[in-house]
Amino acid sequence: MVNGINIVILGNSFIQYLQEINGLQVVINHMPFFLGGALLTLEITALSVFFGMIIGLFFGLGKLSNNGLIYGLSTTYIDFFRGTPLFVQILLLYFGILPLFADVGAFAAAVIACSLNSGAYIAEIVRAGIQAIDRGQVEAARSLGMTQSQAMRYVVLPQAYKVVIPPLINEFIAMLKDTSLVSIIAASELTHRGKIVYSVYYEAAWVWGTIALIYFVMTKCLSMLGDWIERRLANE
Repeated sequence: MVNGINIVILGNSFIQYLQEINGLQVVINHMPFFLGGALLTLEITALSVFFGMIIGLFFGLGKLSNNGLIYGLSTTYIDFFRGTPLFVQILLLYFGILPLFADVGAFAAAVIACSLNSGAYIAEIVRAGIQAIDRGQVEAARSLGMTQSQAMRYVVLPQAYKVVIPPLINEFIAMLKDTSLVSIIAASELTHRGKIVYSVYYEAAWVWGTIALIYFVMTKCLSMLGDWIERRLANE
């Protein structure tokens, strides 16, 4: 009986101790705010990778083209967006280029910048995936009367997608973390919301520790999804 009372007393004391930790209370009170930012981070990431896949497919094929102009434009695009920091690209697009055409909000600018950046990396993934397919597959398709584009569409690309899925998952994870850079243009994603809370309470360890933990959970879930997809593809 005495031991039970002592346990209750210790439990109450521990709860009271936690309630007195200001940083913990800040995190608990603002958790819905942080989770809203995490959701927006996932939205930016998903849209960026989706549009990046479309852009990357065209420029990846362009880099395999025998047309000098198409090859040159594709190579220039890929080299520029892979050779310059995403942080600089965001600033260039948001403050320099996009205002020349329209009044674009922070969310749209973030998606555009991240999509263009992701597209350059996905273009290289697509190119590598296509080149991984045996050349004899194309020759066999051409011998059956298919055109080059038909062979690419019906023979090469369906096989290449198995090759490119794992690196695409890695690109998704990398882009999820890189979206933290769009906080510089006040896109209300997870890192930006962390900045807002920190600027009010100055609880650096608790606020940024929580932000890091949320990022870790999201990337870990995506990594587990990628591992599951790889196993499924290996069994097909």
